[in-house]
Amino acid sequence: MHAAKLFQAKGWKVIATMRTPEKETELNTLENVIILPLDVTNDGQIQSTVQSAISLGNIDVVLNNAGHGLFGPMEAVNEQQVLKQVNTNFLGPLKIIQAFIPYFREKKGGLFINTTSIAGLTGFPLSSVYNATKWALEGLSECLSIELSMFGIGVKTVSPNATKTSLFTSADVVSHPLYDNVIQQTMGGIQQSSDPIDIAEVIFTAATDGKDMLRYPAGVKAQQIYARRLEIGAEASRIETTKWFLGL
Repeated sequence: MHAAKLFQAKGWKVIATMRTPEKETELNTLENVIILPLDVTNDGQIQSTVQSAISLGNIDVVLNNAGHGLFGPMEAVNEQQVLKQVNTNFLGPLKIIQAFIPYFREKKGGLFINTTSIAGLTGFPLSSVYNATKWALEGLSECLSIELSMFGIGVKTVSPNATKTSLFTSADVVSHPLYDNVIQQTMGGIQQSSDPIDIAEVIFTAATDGKDMLRYPAGVKAQQIYARRLEIGAEASRIETTKWFLGL
């Protein structure tokens, strides 16, 4: 939502997709914004919506921004919850990328921006499946940034810290008596999360700065966490995070 409004305000023509466009009341009042239906877990709708978008004219940037949260200890997570994470956070963006590659290849240019998470750049407790899907999307993006470079197609990731969006209010939170107090403390920290417009501005920078750069941590906390991991290395970062978790 915020990214679509920012790009529109900057003079871009925006095609915004959502599962229930009939419920949208803001974007449909803006000039140069077209809304199309898209559930990233619906293969047929991915294909039809991508073709509809292409038929509307030149496309320069495809932003994959769909996501769903799952929080709780690994031992309490069920298979249905795992599949929901994989289908929404990883397979959905993958299939959208697949559908757009021929178009970008033919026009010899284009940019994919995949919204991942700081949880895709480092490990956190009590969100292992969510993290796994974001790590997968980060890995896919890095590989594709190399693979698609021969066609002039760019790939970037924007990795936000916790943000005040429906990701957390609509997330599946799995209860377990051994972890419930820690889960409550962890989820309580979301109250200090970033404003969505701050993340939208990083997305706009990634789309327009012309840099051959893959990763854009978004939000002060994400930038600090990622910088610290790069500074001390993955193993030391894991140990620091473990000490923090055990101290909760």
